[in-house]
Amino acid sequence: MTDHPASPTNEALAPVSTSARVLGGMSHVSLWFSLGVGLLVIQMGAYLVPVMGPKDAMLAIVLGSVIGSGLLAWTAKLGTDTGLSSAGLIHRVYGSGFARLPIILNIVQLVGWTTFELVIMRDGTAAIGAQMFNLSPESPLALVVTTLVWGGILSVLMLGSMLTLVRTFVNRFALPLVVASLLWLSWQFIGKLMAQDAQAFWNRPSTGGMGLLSALDLVIAMPVSWLPLVADYARFGRSGGATMRGTWIGYAVANIWCYGLGIVVASLSEPDANLVNTLLLAQGGLLALGLILLDELDNAYGDVYSGSVSSHALFPSVSIRQWGLAIAILCTGLAMVLPMHALEPFLLLLSSIFVPLYGVILGRLAFGHSQHCSDTSFDVAAALIWLAGIACFHGATMWAPEFGSALPSLILTFGAAFVTRPK
Repeated sequence: MTDHPASPTNEALAPVSTSARVLGGMSHVSLWFSLGVGLLVIQMGAYLVPVMGPKDAMLAIVLGSVIGSGLLAWTAKLGTDTGLSSAGLIHRVYGSGFARLPIILNIVQLVGWTTFELVIMRDGTAAIGAQMFNLSPESPLALVVTTLVWGGILSVLMLGSMLTLVRTFVNRFALPLVVASLLWLSWQFIGKLMAQDAQAFWNRPSTGGMGLLSALDLVIAMPVSWLPLVADYARFGRSGGATMRGTWIGYAVANIWCYGLGIVVASLSEPDANLVNTLLLAQGGLLALGLILLDELDNAYGDVYSGSVSSHALFPSVSIRQWGLAIAILCTGLAMVLPMHALEPFLLLLSSIFVPLYGVILGRLAFGHSQHCSDTSFDVAAALIWLAGIACFHGATMWAPEFGSALPSLILTFGAAFVTRPK
């Protein structure tokens, strides 16, 4: 079984064949639960305290996870219904000529996020090495070696089949191990919380500085960051409904769990404590952290695979597998030289582009309009709505941060695209 349908022109833009649609609902649950778990997500949960009280933080986590994962699942259903990749959906809505711009931006952000994931895995491995063997986590040799190890594993994975990885490794091995590690860490930290004073924790007042809508924005940020990728996997689904339910359930549960764990860990730690070191100090934390780091590899793989599909959409003479290997090698090199603290704001800036981009796609293709295809190389109305959504996103961030930025931008672009969709 191949990852993509045979096509004489462009495998990334052609709908997948019926024979390639092999992913059932449970496969989507496993995939998106696995992709939803990560150290970065736990860290994001830690940001919510003490600026919010635990009750308000958990309300924001549940609501934001349900909303954000629902948007992700809706886009996944479009991918299954049309059989198109993310690049294919962009072509269908924005026109084949203009689509090159958002596809290139998507490739840039995927290279950046893959590099960021490799740095997270490298730093986590260095912390484990310091704990087990008393090695210096700042040693240049250790950083180079650990980066090369994770980058090498990622490169090898890109030579295999995406469908095989999802149906065998993720379903049968990765998912049970990651669930076990989260259960163990949750047991350890919630046990400590109960031993101290759970009632006092639950009623702890906030220091202020973040309202509910701003917190929703922070929580929604993680699921919507996968919007430019989800169709690359969903197009292999057997049923649009099963794909939607599996994606929604899998990612929402993972997001709620990891954000919630982040709140608990942060509440039990010193204000300036390192998250990785705090997890390591828990009983059995070394093994649990190691399993989460292994699962982090899924996130890097997801970024590289989608980056290779989008790259193939632009340059189909190079296969998806070849693009994947090239991107994995590039990101391994970048992980050793780029200053990640300077790169993160740039990555977040790029991410803000894709919320309104997919607001337009959902507005145009949802509710029975999935057969519409732009017959020009440049759909001016769609492009202008997208640009207005980007302006709304950043305008809300600057002038009305208390209302958030993702939801206003998404509502604006979805509504405008729905009203102006071709009949």
